[in-house]
Amino acid sequence: MKGSRPEQGILTKDNDLSKTQETIDTIDAMVDGLNDHDIDNMGRFFSENFRWMGNAGCGFKQGLKEFQDNWQRPFQAAFSDKVCIDEARVTQGEWCAAFGRQEAVHTGTFMGIEPTGKRVEIRYMDFWKVVDGKIVDNWVNVDFPYIMQQLGVDPFNGHGWENLDSGKMPVQNGE
Repeated sequence: MKGSRPEQGILTKDNDLSKTQETIDTIDAMVDGLNDHDIDNMGRFFSENFRWMGNAGCGFKQGLKEFQDNWQRPFQAAFSDKVCIDEARVTQGEWCAAFGRQEAVHTGTFMGIEPTGKRVEIRYMDFWKVVDGKIVDNWVNVDFPYIMQQLGVDPFNGHGWENLDSGKMPVQNGE
């Protein structure tokens, strides 16, 4: 790329590094709340006006109520016996990033797929900004195609690039 370069890291340039422990504590408590399936009390961890920005299929949720009604409740209805496991976190100041998985049972309709009763792995990545002990922004990527494949639906109709891979993708703990 010739000429001027776009500014990088604009959202984190004023990151208050003294807030790292507060951010860790907020995210730890929020994940515990998720694992307790405590949808009604998520206001303990999320700002009333926070933004939840997801990949295709997830959507954009403005505010706590929209997040609860248009993400958490439908997700809980589709998948029961769900546990959230952050496999790695990087926290610095007001920011925390994580990737991991949820393990759950498909007991409700998901993306038009009727309940199968199958146990699935739901892979995700989250990026949170925490201000004054509350999450104000949450960027998320949930691997919907992987979930669909586990439920017997090929979202790529045989054209997925994993057909080009020489081996199987490693799972947790490098297995």
